[in-house]
Amino acid sequence: MAARSRAPLAIGAAVAGGIGYYLYAAGGSPRAAEKKFESDAHHVAAKIKGEVPQRTTDVEGSARRVGQDVGAKVDDAIDTVNRDISKAKSETESYAKAAKSDALKKIDELDRKIEDGAAKSKSYFSSWFGK
Repeated sequence: MAARSRAPLAIGAAVAGGIGYYLYAAGGSPRAAEKKFESDAHHVAAKIKGEVPQRTTDVEGSARRVGQDVGAKVDDAIDTVNRDISKAKSETESYAKAAKSDALKKIDELDRKIEDGAAKSKSYFSSWFGK
């Protein structure tokens, strides 16, 4: 025979005991027992609500602090990325300016060589024709 859970039996006994207590306290009147139960339930709910706002405030404060910490970390990460991007941009611009300057120097040197070569060949051909 399989072992059965005794939880339903215990819950049923507790409910029956609760109903019996309220009926006994109300003198056997079901309507009075219901009013007494509602009164007790309201009292317990008010007590719980009285304690919850303080806890809610603590939770809200904790959540706010955690949110601020996370926000600060995100801001720091964004600042770091922006700094790195700015640094890489300036290094790239510097490299591009240096490359452009080198290219212009090479072009000027080549241009001078071509002009010198043209001047020499002009003087060489001029010497043939007597100028």
